[in-house]
Amino acid sequence: MRVIGTAGHVDHGKSTLVHALTGIDPDRLKEEKEREMTIDLGFAWLTLPSGERVGVVDVPGHKDFIKNMLAGVGGIDAALFVVAADEGVMPQTREHLSILDLLQVPGGVVALTKTDMAEDEDWLDLVEADLLEVLEGTVLDGAPVVRCSARTGEGLEELLAELDDYLSTGAPRRDVGRPRLPIDRVFTVPGFGTVVTGTLSDGTLSVGQEVEIQPSGLGARIRGLQTHKEKIDQAVPGSRVAINLTGVGKDEIFRGDVVTAPGWLKPTLLVDCHLRYLPDAPLPLKHNTRVDFFSGAAETYARVRLLGTRALAPGEEGWVQLRLEKSVALTKGDRFILRLPSPSVTIGGGRVVNPFPGRRHRRFRPEVIERLETLAHGTPDEVLLQDLERRQPCEVRDLYRHTSLSQQQARESLSLLVEDGQVFVLDSGLDASKASGYRDASFLITRSGWGALRERLQTLLGNYHRQFPLRAGMPREEVKSRLAPYVSQLTSRLFNEIVERAAGEGWLEDIAGATIRLASHEITFSPKQQQAVDYLLYTFRQDPYTTPSVAQCEEQVGPELLSALIEQGHLIKLSEDVIFLTDTYDEMRDRVVAHLQEQGTITVAEMRDMFSTSRKYALAFLGHLDEKRITRRVGDERVLR
Repeated sequence: MRVIGTAGHVDHGKSTLVHALTGIDPDRLKEEKEREMTIDLGFAWLTLPSGERVGVVDVPGHKDFIKNMLAGVGGIDAALFVVAADEGVMPQTREHLSILDLLQVPGGVVALTKTDMAEDEDWLDLVEADLLEVLEGTVLDGAPVVRCSARTGEGLEELLAELDDYLSTGAPRRDVGRPRLPIDRVFTVPGFGTVVTGTLSDGTLSVGQEVEIQPSGLGARIRGLQTHKEKIDQAVPGSRVAINLTGVGKDEIFRGDVVTAPGWLKPTLLVDCHLRYLPDAPLPLKHNTRVDFFSGAAETYARVRLLGTRALAPGEEGWVQLRLEKSVALTKGDRFILRLPSPSVTIGGGRVVNPFPGRRHRRFRPEVIERLETLAHGTPDEVLLQDLERRQPCEVRDLYRHTSLSQQQARESLSLLVEDGQVFVLDSGLDASKASGYRDASFLITRSGWGALRERLQTLLGNYHRQFPLRAGMPREEVKSRLAPYVSQLTSRLFNEIVERAAGEGWLEDIAGATIRLASHEITFSPKQQQAVDYLLYTFRQDPYTTPSVAQCEEQVGPELLSALIEQGHLIKLSEDVIFLTDTYDEMRDRVVAHLQEQGTITVAEMRDMFSTSRKYALAFLGHLDEKRITRRVGDERVLR
């Protein structure tokens, strides 16, 4: 599951564009509709041309509501960066771009909107040139720019195609078994109670699961889950989720709280960070400056303690320790934004290196800076996991060959990662009782990589089942071919291991090594189709040895329905023109085998007379027995093999 987030200046048409793309008006508040301006976060969803369903977070563009904007962009996979063609780059265009860059949003697509209101093509060219210059050196440098109009519909199909193309090549969402859902909305539903929404990361959540609300530490249980207003049993990383909670009241939960699995995520008041101070910050950053701190959907005041310098000039980077005024649940690697309270402006942001330093660091101490530098590069386990994420799925020996760790370090780290469930071994030849019994040729994939692969396979097969509901599944080779663009060097051996693990988990079925389907897929006939099927099978039973031809069957029920009857085992096709009831075929086969056991041989004429049928059916039947290696032909006769 993926989430797209809008960004851009006020009144540049973000919400109107979302409405045009999704059919959903993201402005839900009465005041928003009266003022024709987004104030708080809005949500929608759409299905991309590839069939992938994605969530959309629409954020306010007005400078007075930047805090609300920050609560929505932290968990997005792609930015839909909106710039109006009649105005071009404006102040919040630049500020939103800086925020996307500081949060290291992976990238996205730029929508040059309101093209119907531009003066002419020359003006559009001028606006686009200015825009491309502003994007240089940011996470949107090189992003496609699509000229479009929500009013006329111009360019919307191209915009969707570009978003689809970008997301298809994006990195998979992490699944480290530690779910986190930063809450961006809290409300109640009559008859259900407390509901919270947010974008899920780092793990899955399931109905009935016991959860914890941080930083308060309150316990609750998941009564229900929804994504895109559809009930689900389990929510996966990257999805927009609404959670119905029991055991906790609406007044006990706030925007910025985090829903998580109990026992691992803790709040903190002191955080070690690496800070990027923006080049357009109004003043040098001084020690102990009071700022607004934002991470995920959380917001609090903080004091900035500069550790390696007396002041940080605009455009510089440095190590800081943030002293938060309110507890926030953070983990290593979390991104954050800093803003000045007055004048209200974004001044920088960065990455959490240590969420639990334990004490205040003394300033200007080389050993403190050295320790932070080491933490920033990661532990051996983190390094190996990052190496695998860049190459996965890959063989053990390939990972060892390309990691910066020593052979011994790599082996020890891999054992720990496998034991902790952060890395999966795809090797059906292993003894499952041996936790570290992998081989140099074993394939490895991270937990999050497997989650992304599973999602890709489920989407691929789900789309196929919807397109061909009467087919048992997709041909195995077609699955491999369609999966190949998303899995580097997808050999037959690797594909077999992927299918075997998926089948072992119970959500995929490999039918006779030829057809693959989702375990949830069932072939069901409509009342009209069932009526046609019943009549066809009745026709077969009326004259079981002289049956309708394949062409006649297709004319009566259609090729897809006939194929479904064959795949389900009701009918068996003996040749291009001959088809029998499976029960009839079994009876005829048994009688022919008994005849051969007694007489030794059988001819086409004897077969014809035995069942009072024609030569066409006798030839097709005996030919099929030859193919199945039950009989073999000797001259004009058949004998048992």
